[in-house]
Amino acid sequence: MIPNQWYAILESNEIKKGHPIGVTRMAEKLVAWRDSAGKLTVMADKCPHRGVALSIGKIKTDCIQCPFHGFEYATSGECTLIPANGKDARPPKAMQVKTYPTREAHGFVYIWWGEPLESYPPLPYFEALDERFVYATLRDHWNTHYSRAIENQLDVVHLPFVHRTTIGAGNKTLVNGPLTHIKSLYPGDNLLELWVYNEVDTGQKPLKPSQITEPQRRPFLQFRFPNVWHNWIANDVRVFVAFAPIDHENTMMYLRYYYTNKTPILRQIIGFFGSIANLVIERQDKWVVVTQQPKRADLDIGETLIQGDGPIIAYRKIRRELMENTHKFGMENTHKFGMENTHIGMEKTQP
Repeated sequence: MIPNQWYAILESNEIKKGHPIGVTRMAEKLVAWRDSAGKLTVMADKCPHRGVALSIGKIKTDCIQCPFHGFEYATSGECTLIPANGKDARPPKAMQVKTYPTREAHGFVYIWWGEPLESYPPLPYFEALDERFVYATLRDHWNTHYSRAIENQLDVVHLPFVHRTTIGAGNKTLVNGPLTHIKSLYPGDNLLELWVYNEVDTGQKPLKPSQITEPQRRPFLQFRFPNVWHNWIANDVRVFVAFAPIDHENTMMYLRYYYTNKTPILRQIIGFFGSIANLVIERQDKWVVVTQQPKRADLDIGETLIQGDGPIIAYRKIRRELMENTHKFGMENTHKFGMENTHIGMEKTQP
């Protein structure tokens, strides 16, 4: 996983007051719980005393209690009580649980995966998904690295084959471009925007990205590092995915169908059928993507890419740069790819 990033790892409604939950995210066992005021904490799911999972313990006011020996830990991770030592004894400082900077927004739980900062960058999301929208969520587990799942949503070449009965109908196998822009709305931000120009092959040559006129319309697809994606289907209909890394070979997909109708009955009907459509399309992708080897994507994994893979190449370049230059990405630094409207041309890829 890319360090020093905010990752969407859960939906807020998965964590209820008084009921800690244990999950595996970022290849680590974590426990998420709420104190008496509903404040959320995400910490390592391991008592430093004897290694028991805190997620099977209980919440006592503003602490989580280990079920083995009753040790209690505050939201800071500090141990506040060791019953065997007496209620007035001060626990040693070493009795500390690793706790992650945590934020809740847009119905998601985000954790900061990396070095602590004095101030943190904005949470990754999409400004176009404003308060007009409601959504219905589908959760699905994929047996693949989250980078492969992300790349699938940037892949415009597979549409007429994997999705020939749904969103890829029409046999538009020839891929012009695609056009990929990389933008930065704030220091350290990395936003990929894609315009898709697939068409029926009648013997013409596909246009290179540099031959496509700069678009005046909004992008079809957006991806914001490290793990959120937005499909701009129409002004009032969107699809959103958060790719929550479970470990190096598993991903939890949070698929949301966004729409603007807020009439209670219609909202439920639209949300239901929107989620069903998402599930059908997502399952068409899943059975193919989980077979890819290796499970983690990168620049040098033995694949021979083509012009139509331009968005995937852009994603891999940014991902590699972020991984190699983690120390450069504080609030004061901007990624070298994070320049407004940088244009990616893919003329050097294999035909």
